[in-house]
Amino acid sequence: MPETSDISRPRKPLLRKPESEDGAAIWELVRDCKPLDENSMYCNLVQADHFADTCVVAELDGEIVGWISGHMIPDQDELFVWQVAVSPKARGLGLGKTMLLDLTRRDVCDGATHLKTTITKDNAASWGLFRGFARAIGGELSDTPHFKRDIHFEGRHDTEHMVSITLPREGDLKRAA
Repeated sequence: MPETSDISRPRKPLLRKPESEDGAAIWELVRDCKPLDENSMYCNLVQADHFADTCVVAELDGEIVGWISGHMIPDQDELFVWQVAVSPKARGLGLGKTMLLDLTRRDVCDGATHLKTTITKDNAASWGLFRGFARAIGGELSDTPHFKRDIHFEGRHDTEHMVSITLPREGDLKRAA
């Protein structure tokens, strides 16, 4: 019987909370995932250190190949997802949706009634990810222009639409696909 290679087996990334030591690798991943806006390495380090409970890293063979940064919006029952990055090495695995599900199932997000994020109209990959996530959890997705090109970005960046997805009740989300 022929031997099977590790290459033929589907790989499943390890999902975990980030640590401050992940900051540089996260920064490199974001830089490699155009059209994501690059933050400073220091910003990613602070996110990994101060907001670990609402951020996710995905590792494959010891390398960070996925990242979600997020936070609970102060004084609201809403989780804001800032960035989702998936390395070209891990695309096609459904990793973006898997990381979103992992994040929304965490205890720190139990009170969240909505997931919010901003997306430019031309970012087809992000629209596809969040529409697919909404379908998977049975949530309703809506959007409105929020950070506007001329008002907020002085004409230097496209308008960001605030996307809002209703989240199921706590127990229902833990069972969602």
